[in-house]
Amino acid sequence: MNQHYFSEAPAGDFTPREIQVELAGASRTVLTAGGVFSPEHLDQGTATLLAALPDLTELDTVREPVESHVDTRPILDIGCGWGPIALAAALDHRDREVWAIDVNERSRELTRRNAERLGLTNVRVAAPDEVPADLAFAEIRSNPPIRVGKEVLHSILKEWLPRLIPGGAAYLVVAKHLGADSLQKWIATSFEDFDVDRAARKKGFHVLRAVRG
Repeated sequence: MNQHYFSEAPAGDFTPREIQVELAGASRTVLTAGGVFSPEHLDQGTATLLAALPDLTELDTVREPVESHVDTRPILDIGCGWGPIALAAALDHRDREVWAIDVNERSRELTRRNAERLGLTNVRVAAPDEVPADLAFAEIRSNPPIRVGKEVLHSILKEWLPRLIPGGAAYLVVAKHLGADSLQKWIATSFEDFDVDRAARKKGFHVLRAVRG
């Protein structure tokens, strides 16, 4: 593999192609390309997260939010790839801003094009350093880039988890064999004001939920 989905500028021609995926309960035609994460199909980890979210977020709304209007604040997708998590969130919550961030310029372009194709005006696509410093989020929904290595992954989470408002929650899908258990423990010990649990699992993937107190 001469390039990685977490490269800022993947090598090779940028040749978008169409695939069919199910997002927000319907079949959608989206664009993908080489040099991004899972360009051929919706990967199992992301599919597991998207399937679990309706039940998890419904349960979480029962919780008394520490801050009012928690369910109207923006949603953040870290490492958006061609955009499935951000697009699904924007389709389900057309009244909320959804920020899709990725270091990969090709991923950002595909997410931007896919949002336009689906008529979504509430998706904000950006490089990580383009997100306003004072912007806080009600939710983080992410299939994080585990293969960047623990040090880089921990640095990413240290940057973004504190951007959750009180009462906000992060939902992270991680394969068990790629360190879901150890990541859960690391979050619990690194962020004293977060409650962390394994909220769902399927086919070797765990959905970790971290709620800010």
